[in-house]
Amino acid sequence: MEFLMEYAGFLAKTVTLVAAILVLLVAFASVRGRGRGKGSGQLNVVHLNDFYKTLHQRLEQAVLDKDLLKQQRKVEAKAAKLAKKQGLAAKPRLFVLDFDGDIKASATDSLRHEITALLSMATAADEVVLRLESGGGMVHSYGLASSQLARVRQAGIPLTVCVDKVAASGGYMMACIGNRIISAPFAILGSIGVVAQLPNVHRLLKKHEIDFEVLTAGEYKRTLTVFGENTDKGREKFQEDLEITHELFKGFVARYRPQLNIDEIATGEVWLGLAAQGKLLVDDLQTSDEYLAERAKSAELYQLHYAEKKSLQERVGLAASLTLDRLILSWWSRLYQQRFW
Repeated sequence: MEFLMEYAGFLAKTVTLVAAILVLLVAFASVRGRGRGKGSGQLNVVHLNDFYKTLHQRLEQAVLDKDLLKQQRKVEAKAAKLAKKQGLAAKPRLFVLDFDGDIKASATDSLRHEITALLSMATAADEVVLRLESGGGMVHSYGLASSQLARVRQAGIPLTVCVDKVAASGGYMMACIGNRIISAPFAILGSIGVVAQLPNVHRLLKKHEIDFEVLTAGEYKRTLTVFGENTDKGREKFQEDLEITHELFKGFVARYRPQLNIDEIATGEVWLGLAAQGKLLVDDLQTSDEYLAERAKSAELYQLHYAEKKSLQERVGLAASLTLDRLILSWWSRLYQQRFW
């Protein structure tokens, strides 16, 4: 028993010490982070041609015998030396961006800096490829993301948008800006519509004799509320606002893709890539891997990614959030046995 008491005391001291160190680390990181605003990130650039070349060489090492591999390397070295000696014209550049959109289009924070960087040196002879994945989200958030892509079009630089999985609603608002949209055969596209929904618990509050006051200045400052009593007039105004937003959405898509029959496809429906091509929502059916591997034969490919430096608190919070997301996804998958098709 005495041993257990001593061990418990030692354990308590250890835990206290570790907790104190963690508190000091967090406080130190907080002090360092003060005054550090946005723009403290870093632009990472990867030469994708080297990536594809490494894949090819690794396969050759595994498949070819040593003599044949040695001969192949000599041929490649001789060709590279001859090209350098002849001073062949530089290949056009292709800048690759990635956008994985959540409901708030949070990736816009990185996208804006990536576009600013490439516009500082890209020309009309180059190309920008956006690998896009998003099911849409908030109107104003995706409006800003789309405006960032419009900067590329306005600069006269060809923009190609590749969709491997989904570009719907706000995601398609971004995709339509591309001079060319390439989709995987079973990617989801469309959903040119607007939706808003909210619960109302006014009757429940009323049943339990709970008052909830909503005070406004301005006739339509509040139309529908969660706790207050909603009126037909409020619903009509809310619906009117949705219709206005939808018309703006339709006009935006029609501006960049005039070949669409906008009234036919702006119904909120979605189509898989094969059907979307028939509706002129996409131009070609191809995966982004296939397109980039082919373009690497004639262009220099550079993948850009701007990453903000995160504080200790942000890194801890992000790790906790990712862990929670994985747990929720695992639970959801088991509940529905992954029958999403």
